[in-house]
Amino acid sequence: MFQLHRIYTVLMAASLVLFVPAVSVAQDFPERDAREISSFMLTEAGLAKYARASGNLKAAAPGMSHDCDSETAQSLDEMAARIDAQPGAQAAIQSAGMTTREYLVFSLSLFQNAMAAWAVGQPGGTLPPGVSKANVDFYRAHEQALQKLGPQQGSDACNDRDEAEEDAEEAESEEPTE
Repeated sequence: MFQLHRIYTVLMAASLVLFVPAVSVAQDFPERDAREISSFMLTEAGLAKYARASGNLKAAAPGMSHDCDSETAQSLDEMAARIDAQPGAQAAIQSAGMTTREYLVFSLSLFQNAMAAWAVGQPGGTLPPGVSKANVDFYRAHEQALQKLGPQQGSDACNDRDEAEEDAEEAESEEPTE
């Protein structure tokens, strides 16, 4: 089954990526998909739609299936089909004026450019080959807004947090107030 929450978390956490080497986020995708992501231009209009779609998905998430397993999509089409198979997901994205594929390409481009922005910001860092400086600049200019789009803290629809993390949260919530 599809891992909507896990994929959503990875994509939305793109703005938080600080310690990942600059590599292609679509290295296992067909060449056509990888080129589409790498050549995609981030724009204000796209960001506005993406923000609406992300908010819509976050609002729809409690009603969606979160059956998680280890399967991974091998293409943008397969990834889009898995998202569209989730009740409410396709409508949440389309109501923002995007197709699921457009949402994914925007998300993966953000992720790729977040890694490139990190790489460029390192001492002696340079722009990775094939990465648009304009996209890296766009990412940097919108980094704070993108962080606000991230997943809500404590959400764990896939039940994949470790037990220590859950125990700490539970202990905090059970502490008596004085």
